[in-house]
Amino acid sequence: MDLLALRYFQTVARLEHVGRAAEKLRVAQPSLSRTLARLEHDLGVPLFDRHGRRIRLNRFGAAFLRRVDRALAELDDARQELDDAAGLERGIVTVAAESLLALTEPLRTFVPGHPLVDLRLSQSSAEGMSEKLRSGDVDLCVTSQPLSGDDIRSRVLLDERVMLCVPAGHRLAGRGRVALADLAGEPFLTTRPGYWQRALVERLFTKAGLDLHIVCEGDEAAVLFQLIDAGLGVAFVPSLGLRADTSTTVAWLEVDDPECRRVLSVAWREDTYLSVAAQRFRDHAVEHFHAQAEAGSRSE
Repeated sequence: MDLLALRYFQTVARLEHVGRAAEKLRVAQPSLSRTLARLEHDLGVPLFDRHGRRIRLNRFGAAFLRRVDRALAELDDARQELDDAAGLERGIVTVAAESLLALTEPLRTFVPGHPLVDLRLSQSSAEGMSEKLRSGDVDLCVTSQPLSGDDIRSRVLLDERVMLCVPAGHRLAGRGRVALADLAGEPFLTTRPGYWQRALVERLFTKAGLDLHIVCEGDEAAVLFQLIDAGLGVAFVPSLGLRADTSTTVAWLEVDDPECRRVLSVAWREDTYLSVAAQRFRDHAVEHFHAQAEAGSRSE
């Protein structure tokens, strides 16, 4: 049993597909299959149930995977800790977020000063981010919803108003402020279930006793204002989106409800080693948003 075999097994176990695992690992599929067969022979039990070309992790494999995940995570943490102790300012920082828009400005000021840090971003729902943290697939999560897990810690980046965006010619466009009752029957643009915008609109409409009429589910923030401008519907958008809105045909209105807010946080696992590079990006993001909040309060 060697480390390479364990990493091969870990990848196949997560994907439950030898072909996709071979592609991800960049090895030949026959070689990967032989490595798995040797590992099972060494252990004395099958780790997968095989049905033709399909494989499924069995109870032996599931038990073994839990230990392998833990062992490989410890080894990866040890290597990163030694690099940090040696003063090597490099490494890979993996970040998952519900929306990448919130990261654009912190990245703009972080990347030039850290050329040896390899930042890798992905988009995910809150449930997906919790799983990625537990499995060690990401170092940090930037989320607008609490993530489950006793070992997950977080720091607030931004606490902001969520506003209503409507087409300029909409019946509510000139109001400046609206109540939830004013939104009865309005067609809404929002995200798929699992994302904070969907959770917020469903919670507010349920509280107000209103039926929610969704006409579009999507995650492309770049086209949201165009869809509103086209008259497809209205949407809840965080105040941060004001910077991304370059149109003059979308009206922003305050919502007369104290719960119509977003709290953006950065989260990480407390029970694993967080590299210096990841710590620096986390702290940089916190400082960036706090400086923005202070600048905003001074200008009011």
